[in-house]
Amino acid sequence: MRAFFVKIRGGGGVPPRAALGEVFWSWLGGFVGIALVGWLDQGWLHDRDVMFLVGSFGASAVLLYGAPASPLAQPRNLIVGHLLSALVGVACYRFLPLVDWVVAAAAVSGAIAAMHLTRSLHPPGGAPALIAVIGSEQVHALGFRYALTPILAGACLMLLVALLVNNLVPGRRYPLWW
Repeated sequence: MRAFFVKIRGGGGVPPRAALGEVFWSWLGGFVGIALVGWLDQGWLHDRDVMFLVGSFGASAVLLYGAPASPLAQPRNLIVGHLLSALVGVACYRFLPLVDWVVAAAAVSGAIAAMHLTRSLHPPGGAPALIAVIGSEQVHALGFRYALTPILAGACLMLLVALLVNNLVPGRRYPLWW
């Protein structure tokens, strides 16, 4: 038991604060990425009840623009992680005749397993799986199309912004791999 509590205590210090230039570029990428997805939703698709601004895109923005060198922020992880998780979530909602909280747990844990197996772990990817189960009737009515619009389309838009903004910054290179 002692070893367990020693681990919980931690062992390192807080990392240094990011330079103001890094903060600016991270802010700019996050602003443009989320604004583009929101603009598409409000300007083009609002009458179809498709909500492009899903919560997972906020978390993806932190990785893509604030930590672009993270393995979890690479294009493969972003795209495959979101898409696969949405598909797993829809499948669980449609085919598991269980109570909602069990289906939600199955969707998120299934998404984690699928991302691990495909080497595409992207922590925000758990949200599309969960939303597919607990989302509104509009989300449920989309069925497997939910994985394409809004999830895949929104992730692709955020990737385009990440490719543009992150490669304007001296010292940043994005992606590290595809």
